[in-house]
Amino acid sequence: MAEMSMNEIIHAAVRRDLDRFESALRSFPDGDASRARQLRRAWATVDRQLHHHHETEDAYVWPYVRGLALADPALLDDMEGEHRAMADGLRSVSTALDGLVAEPTSELAAAAADTVAETARVTNGHLAHEESDVMPIINERLETPEWKAVERQLRKGSPAMAGELFAWIQDGGDPAAQDSLARTVPAPVRFVLAKVIGRGYQREVAPVWR
Repeated sequence: MAEMSMNEIIHAAVRRDLDRFESALRSFPDGDASRARQLRRAWATVDRQLHHHHETEDAYVWPYVRGLALADPALLDDMEGEHRAMADGLRSVSTALDGLVAEPTSELAAAAADTVAETARVTNGHLAHEESDVMPIINERLETPEWKAVERQLRKGSPAMAGELFAWIQDGGDPAAQDSLARTVPAPVRFVLAKVIGRGYQREVAPVWR
């Protein structure tokens, strides 16, 4: 089985959650205010993690790739434009879920599901584009000092954000992603991040999908 990078593992978690949000909204019980609040809390995690992921790519990854002599500037322009389109989609889903919390009807849930589906279309297109056209450029340079410096920047962040990330990416989903994570990050580290530092996710978000 091919090893997945952390970037691909995060992408797998995004795809997983977009699928399960749409499914949950399609089967939303009319009038279930508690379920609406659950879904809104769960969406906040996806929104926060995906925004953080894209902000670090915008700040560090795209400038690194732009600096390579063989990189096509138009490709990076596309990446930045796709991030803007995804951010618009995330805001649209947040607005739709806010409306569902205020009025938890199956009709509004169906409309929110449509919004998630459109956001998934945009997002999945970007993730596939990045994986096919940008990641091979980076993969050829993983051992260079320049990319190692980028990686150090990508790893920066609060312990709380890292804990939530590890709890989120391990919450079910693609077996290949879970296997790659297990081979990349030692079990004690995964446990502390996901179960101890990420206990807020375990308490408030993970039960939404059980």
